[in-house]
Amino acid sequence: MFGFKIVDKLQKLGVDIKKSELKYHAKRVLVSKEFTFDAAHHLHCYEGKCKNLHGHTYKVVFGISGYVDEIGLVIDFGDIKNIWKKEIEVFLDHRYLNEMLPPMNTTAENMVVWIYEKMSQALLAGESSDNGQGIRVEFVRLYETPTSYAEARREWMEVE
Repeated sequence: MFGFKIVDKLQKLGVDIKKSELKYHAKRVLVSKEFTFDAAHHLHCYEGKCKNLHGHTYKVVFGISGYVDEIGLVIDFGDIKNIWKKEIEVFLDHRYLNEMLPPMNTTAENMVVWIYEKMSQALLAGESSDNGQGIRVEFVRLYETPTSYAEARREWMEVE
């Protein structure tokens, strides 16, 4: 139906589209970004192979929602990456989790709540740039293996 076509004319702001047209809607939208990290840990009070020191390649998936700004963005993916790198990953990647995280058993269930809280705090700290967008963490999913994960959701975190 549609063949390959080279763009004839690059759309120009102020000529082909007005700045007021950049924001298409006023709906809440969820954006998602994922990261991986490698770390070692062991579990206390657990009878099984995870009581021994071992490692994982973890995957973290963030779901962050908000209302789009005047150009149609909720949050720049690069901003999520910067928060991850500066506020969270430094405690996790290529680390012994039992000594890097607050006192806890380093289960996926405990870690996902800590990660959720760190991202949520970082977003709140940047609230001055929020401009009424209502940016918030909706969920964090922490994969310990490709088929096993723990998840923290906003509605669970705010109710308890």
